[in-house]
Amino acid sequence: MMKIDELRERREPSVKVRAATDVLPVLARYAGRRQEHFVVVILDGAHQVIRVKLITVGLLNRTLIHPREVLRPAILESAAGIIVAHNHPSGNLDPSREDREITRRLVDSGQLIGIPVLDHLIFSKNGYFSFQEAGLLPSSTS
Repeated sequence: MMKIDELRERREPSVKVRAATDVLPVLARYAGRRQEHFVVVILDGAHQVIRVKLITVGLLNRTLIHPREVLRPAILESAAGIIVAHNHPSGNLDPSREDREITRRLVDSGQLIGIPVLDHLIFSKNGYFSFQEAGLLPSSTS
């Protein structure tokens, strides 16, 4: 049985991220969860996964996110970029208004400190939605 700390901070085998589908295998363990799990995928300069960090576990259809909590592990790991992701237990992959708002806040905050948010993925057992692929990843207002 895996301890909570091991689940929260887990080093991943070297995975190079070129597209959203490259990240899905490291997110698969969260896809079938009954509560929303929000994670940050921390990338190095070559876009290889350094770490996947569980930021928060929420309710059935909602979780609280703050840029400080998302960006802290990226700063500590000297990340070159991050991908944020969360599961939708319902299987509905459409981004909510809250999903769009937190994406904007994270992009703006990442821009401010020099760690770009490269994508926001919403995923389930049945598939995924990529803000970047859909052309919905906001550009920073800075």
